[in-house]
Amino acid sequence: MSFKKALGKSFVLLIIILILIVGGLLWFDRLGVVHVKDLFAPVYSLLHKEPQTSTTATQSKPFVANLDEDRLKKQREALDIYKEELDKRETDIESLEKQNEQIAAELAEREKNQEEREKTFNQTVKRYDDINVNVEQIAKNLNGMRPEAAVGILEALDDQTVIDVLRKVEELAAASGSASMGSYWLSLMDSKRAAEIQRKMISKPESLE
Repeated sequence: MSFKKALGKSFVLLIIILILIVGGLLWFDRLGVVHVKDLFAPVYSLLHKEPQTSTTATQSKPFVANLDEDRLKKQREALDIYKEELDKRETDIESLEKQNEQIAAELAEREKNQEEREKTFNQTVKRYDDINVNVEQIAKNLNGMRPEAAVGILEALDDQTVIDVLRKVEELAAASGSASMGSYWLSLMDSKRAAEIQRKMISKPESLE
């Protein structure tokens, strides 16, 4: 009697195990892990039912669609990051171009100022040369005149020109080894004018300005 009970229990357990196996296979087939619908097609035919092929399709398609959507999302994010980098580079380039333009403008302004200074300097040098030539010519002419005539010409000139001429006369006299007429001419001039010229000659450096 106990043997029959044990055999019955074993048979029931075997039936339960088979049901679990079949149910598990059908569930895995539904999930798309394994494909066993063809194996159970006779059972579906016996029960007048068709295998649910559409279920697997509806389960697999959304899964594939989700993968594609995630892939597209990542690609969009990568494109957005790349676009941000390009925008930043473009902004940096524009900023650098503005800095270069500003530096170029400053250099152009400096170059212009330098050219103006050189032009002014050259004009000053030329003017000095012209004045120096004129002063030297006046000094030479006065040296060849009578003292009274030379003093008359000096008194008609402004103080700075008189100073320049007297200094040139002294320079020419030193070069030739002769005596300068400057002091004598001053002694013949008006005393106040002569004193003022001598004061300026002492207080001012040798300059034409």
